[in-house]
Amino acid sequence: MSAEGHYLDAIEAEEEGDFDAALEHAQMAVKSDPEHSNAWWMVTCLLAPDGKYPDIEQASKALAACTKVVELDPTRVDAWVKGGRLMVDHLGLFEDALHWWQRCREAAPLESVPILEQTTILADLGMYPEARDRLSALFEENLDISNSQLAKVSQLHKTLEMSAQQDTNSHFKPWKKNDGGWTAIKMRANKAPVSENLLFMMTTIPFLMMEVFLSRSLFGDGWQGFCFTSILILVTVIIGMGFTRRLYRSVNKPGFNLLRAIQFEASSARLVIPSDIRMGKLYLFLFSRHPPAFQQRLERIIESGKSLPKNWKMNLPDFDSHLDEIGYIEDGSEDSSELSSYEEE
Repeated sequence: MSAEGHYLDAIEAEEEGDFDAALEHAQMAVKSDPEHSNAWWMVTCLLAPDGKYPDIEQASKALAACTKVVELDPTRVDAWVKGGRLMVDHLGLFEDALHWWQRCREAAPLESVPILEQTTILADLGMYPEARDRLSALFEENLDISNSQLAKVSQLHKTLEMSAQQDTNSHFKPWKKNDGGWTAIKMRANKAPVSENLLFMMTTIPFLMMEVFLSRSLFGDGWQGFCFTSILILVTVIIGMGFTRRLYRSVNKPGFNLLRAIQFEASSARLVIPSDIRMGKLYLFLFSRHPPAFQQRLERIIESGKSLPKNWKMNLPDFDSHLDEIGYIEDGSEDSSELSSYEEE
């Protein structure tokens, strides 16, 4: 049977809900015709459907199939997005994802999605100056931003503005063994993160209850009293939510830092988290919140026992490489962007 015949059989099987048969036919289609991009895309979606959590084998095979799709058809933005999600959300390949999105920029220089994804990854890794440069490029190159992206741009801008106002030495760098953040993490290693809802109930609910009990004596009965009471409660809730959010970030900062360390381990495939922290309740809680493929890959990294070498460096992609495609810069430009080397104690 021809590749197209297997592909049509795969579509039919998928419509009937027989996903195993659909995957088998799609794989036979790409075996018969390795350049059948639609069949490769079907393999990707069947191995890692949206809303599902594939294991490490399924996620890896889906990423390989997705890579084949963008090689055959670089204009498939949906395939670029799918591959980026698999790398970051399921496999923890943050560094590889930066290069992945730069390749997407080279294929589609006018797309804003790659810049937003790169900015998010860099911010998650604590590389705030590089993240600010990426976000500023979005406006310098006058790229279109969809309505659905405005909220993400606003949140990223707010996060990066806050980081710019902080002392750079206060930013946790998990690749440094002597970073002060490790001390705070060790102090909270055996405590799970505190939920924002719990903090809101502890700090704001008592004031709301007091206002309800005192509202009659303060504002009297009737509609006027009801309106003043409602306004007071609304103002209290708004102020309480803002205070709770700041308190939540402060109390759970060691947890956020440990999450960054976990992501860094997954990205570099090297160990930086001390064993005593890894056995604590905080680490186990954060680890359990990741998808199965991420957990399985991180477990293999831990089993390998490979620590971050003293001379380790993270090479960032050439963020201007897409300009080659539109004729702005000469070929062969060198990229010197590197993360500072790992420091031994």
